[in-house]
Amino acid sequence: MRVAIYSPEVYTYGSMLIGGILRRSYKVNLIRKFDRVILLKSDVVIFSLYSTLHIIDKKIREIIDFLKKAKKRVYVAGPVSMYPEIILNELNVDGVILGEGEIITPKILEGDKEGLAYKEDGEIIINYSKEKPDLNHPLPLIPKDIGEQNIRGANVYIETHRGCLGNCTFCQVPKFFGKNIRSRDLDLIVREVKEFKKRGVKRVAISGGTGSLYNFKKSLDKDKFIELLEKLSSILGNKNLSVPDMRVDYVDEEILEAIKKYTIGWVFFGLESGSDKVLKDMKKGTNREKNLNAIKLAKDCGVKVGGSFIVGYPTEKEIDYLLTKDFIAEAELDDIFVSIAEPIPKTELCDLIIKTPKEENLVFKKYNPYLSVAEYRCYDLLVYGSSFTLKPLPPQICLNEAKKQGEDIRKITNLIYKYKKYLI
Repeated sequence: MRVAIYSPEVYTYGSMLIGGILRRSYKVNLIRKFDRVILLKSDVVIFSLYSTLHIIDKKIREIIDFLKKAKKRVYVAGPVSMYPEIILNELNVDGVILGEGEIITPKILEGDKEGLAYKEDGEIIINYSKEKPDLNHPLPLIPKDIGEQNIRGANVYIETHRGCLGNCTFCQVPKFFGKNIRSRDLDLIVREVKEFKKRGVKRVAISGGTGSLYNFKKSLDKDKFIELLEKLSSILGNKNLSVPDMRVDYVDEEILEAIKKYTIGWVFFGLESGSDKVLKDMKKGTNREKNLNAIKLAKDCGVKVGGSFIVGYPTEKEIDYLLTKDFIAEAELDDIFVSIAEPIPKTELCDLIIKTPKEENLVFKKYNPYLSVAEYRCYDLLVYGSSFTLKPLPPQICLNEAKKQGEDIRKITNLIYKYKKYLI
């Protein structure tokens, strides 16, 4: 059997992982761009989709319809499998591979339906699997052109662990992977990074949601995390290793000193808001003071700090937004990212959006004839926030980014309104 895995635009770690597992039994091709020859030669095509926008992407729809006319078996997998009802109503596929796919994907290809969502006589059948995979899996299937890929400065994000201790209302990670931290063996991570380097990868980013939670059991295992950084840095060099995503409540001086020594010397905190009320609504588990203290600690350790913020959260008032601007002025970040609140289906934020009248939804509510309230705040915060950083952004770039985000979030929001009966 020939299998193609299609990961649109980006070779995600998950697509490479499943490719590595399947190639033990099948001929597998991993692609990120449409390849008519590879797809037509395949018996099964798995779409590894990581964004809700993929479900309503015209090009992806056309490719799936093309494959179905060619009598191919087509499945969808990836983070979007959290909401199979939407996929099965929107896309002409044979099924949705649910959750973590290491164990169930090979079985599904042989006809097993455990871990699969599908339609039967017009009814949606959802068969969740209770099995949790061992994260110490075979080497991923690494594409020949992986070195050409650029994701926020890295060629690839690797996985060191799964799970998250947080409760953030906008995040699907705890529901997808669970709240218990499951970590991979260090020796296998090292072996994998060496293989990526052989295949042309220069810059590696450590993923997993919060890097310092690697090997977390009942508390932080700082020694293991620092050993991880030290060993990977010895392979790649500290200028080619990053740990981009960290929580302010899981760093301390020792961890930050290791980040300074063994990586590019940056951390990116999910700060989200300068308003304690909004942070509480988001269930961030932190507050303005803790965020500022973590930023100061990192800077004192010689680590540069990037911060991400969310605007347009349903409970965000004008005063909350102004508090965020005040926070940014006080924090003096080295870089800034701003996102309009995205209602990922099956998250608490999605539930809140569904219950919010459309006319009160800040991504639809007009600030002026050209921008919604959420778009204006995104634009304004990008211009204002970046003026304090190392790389101030031109207003036109900020405007284009805000309008693009607003357009995308409206598409996603309209999709969840359409399928709200499956989501609440």
